[in-house]
Amino acid sequence: MEFYRSHVLVCTGTGCTSSDSRLLLSELTKELKANGLEKEIQVIETGCFGFCNLGPIMVVYPEGVFYCRVNQEDIKEVVQEHFIKGRPVERLLYREPGAEVHTQEFDDIEFFKHQKRVALANCGLINPEKIEEYIARDGYFALAKVLHEMTPQEVIDEIKNSGLRGRGGGGFPTGLKWQFAANAKGDQKYVVCNADEGDPGAFMDRSILEGDPHAVLEAMAIAGYAIGANQGFIYVRAEYPIAVERLQLAIEQARNLGLLGKDIFGMGFDFDVEIRLGAGAFVCGEETALLTSVEGKRGEPRPRPPFPANSGLWEKPTIVNNVETFANVTRIIRYGADWFASMGTEKSKGTKVFALAGKIENTGLIEVPMGTTLRTIIYDIGGGILNGKKFKAAQTGGPSGGCIPAELIDTPIDYDNLTAVGAMMGSGGLIVMDEDTCMVDIARFFLEFTQDESCGKCPPCRIGTKRMLEILTKITDGKGTPEDLENLETLAKTIKSASLCALGQTAPNPVLSTLKFFRKEYEAHIFDKKCPAGVCNALLSYKIVPDKCRGCSLCARNCPVNAISGKVKEPYVIDAEKCIKCGACMDKCKFGAILKG
Repeated sequence: MEFYRSHVLVCTGTGCTSSDSRLLLSELTKELKANGLEKEIQVIETGCFGFCNLGPIMVVYPEGVFYCRVNQEDIKEVVQEHFIKGRPVERLLYREPGAEVHTQEFDDIEFFKHQKRVALANCGLINPEKIEEYIARDGYFALAKVLHEMTPQEVIDEIKNSGLRGRGGGGFPTGLKWQFAANAKGDQKYVVCNADEGDPGAFMDRSILEGDPHAVLEAMAIAGYAIGANQGFIYVRAEYPIAVERLQLAIEQARNLGLLGKDIFGMGFDFDVEIRLGAGAFVCGEETALLTSVEGKRGEPRPRPPFPANSGLWEKPTIVNNVETFANVTRIIRYGADWFASMGTEKSKGTKVFALAGKIENTGLIEVPMGTTLRTIIYDIGGGILNGKKFKAAQTGGPSGGCIPAELIDTPIDYDNLTAVGAMMGSGGLIVMDEDTCMVDIARFFLEFTQDESCGKCPPCRIGTKRMLEILTKITDGKGTPEDLENLETLAKTIKSASLCALGQTAPNPVLSTLKFFRKEYEAHIFDKKCPAGVCNALLSYKIVPDKCRGCSLCARNCPVNAISGKVKEPYVIDAEKCIKCGACMDKCKFGAILKG
């Protein structure tokens, strides 16, 4: 056995890989070898640490030193100063927004202090491509426990008692779903993992698959034992090449050690897993459309009932859970239902993973106990709004969710509270918006996405979302009428009640929530023909402030339609009739002389 004085963890998840962390990794290995340190310092490839906007990230243990935005050119200095001289490279350490000194240790960073990692427990700490590292973190011990010590019903009862709810959408109780499938009659049953994850800006499931794939495989095997299934499928989108590669490797490693396949642990239990690649259709995140796609057919939803637990894949009893749901299962079995239920709120137990994005200082992947307030997420974990702007709203649940206004910033985030304010948990996308965001345009953006992704099978979704999008576009173009607001609400309620699947049933949510909390913005677009946030181009006008204009002519030279005229060293003017409102003049002005309104 080899012993190392230091371990260097380098993120090779999608985010850091896109920032060339693999070049950093190669250079680090090369530099350590050049200095004779390859037997003293071990370099470990990991999954995502979560602090994505700081990548590439490198953490050195046992010190716990957290390096961020490290590039290939920094490696020689890190090796010389840190590994040879024992002095951390201060310029690469993280510094909290507004702080004067750098934060050296991983555990001292505010971004991580308020988190509780359960589903993400191994992400960033182990090499996901080595099953031995997963086992060293008690991996596959839960599977061994259920096969040796528990009956299938005891497993289901443990999941029920934990209060675990599905992390992929509406939050249906996981144990209850497993119970339905266990009770269903069938000579063949299936376990399916939904790793489609099509919400814009969402990457929770991808990061778990990249950083801890064995946790999902082990949980699927446990689910198979509980309901009487011997075959599992992971439906993952083909746009996740690192996740797919690591999943396939994990499956092969588990098979080689007898942890998947025939007679697992010599207990007569058979279970294997196959990967199915999705082509990126958002509707395939809906469980019945996903199952149809796995069967090799066009991904369209099916009427329910019958529910998949009774008639799912190839009309056999099937359970469908998403990646994050499965990632919680092994910890529940190892530590007990009471341990999991001690976290969260009365009706929403455990933790939730969010992809934090938008107008916020710290973007990335976070995991917090259910019931954590939006304020804590935005200001304590997220570091506040960019450029000192005011917080305006947060969109939760992706295109199917709703917008939570600033006055509800102290809302505890759980399934019931989000539903009560017209939003939803969804898979965990959380987009933060500042005062410069137009809420009408946001509603139009999300509806445009869902309308484009509609499979077209049912008229309420296919036609209704198109009509809603036409109205929203009309409003943002400055052509809206008072009747449009009433028509939007009528269409939204009809689509919600009449659509076949959850895509259509939830598509109006962004519109309904913005109408509820930001109706004045809609009215400003319609009655005043103005966009208060200054976003909708058709409602904007640009003017040059004479006192600020230096007459440099830069604006005129960059106007694509020659709408700006004047003499050098004298104030210029904009011809409103010629102006196409592209904003090029404002972008080029160095003196703040051009205003829009």
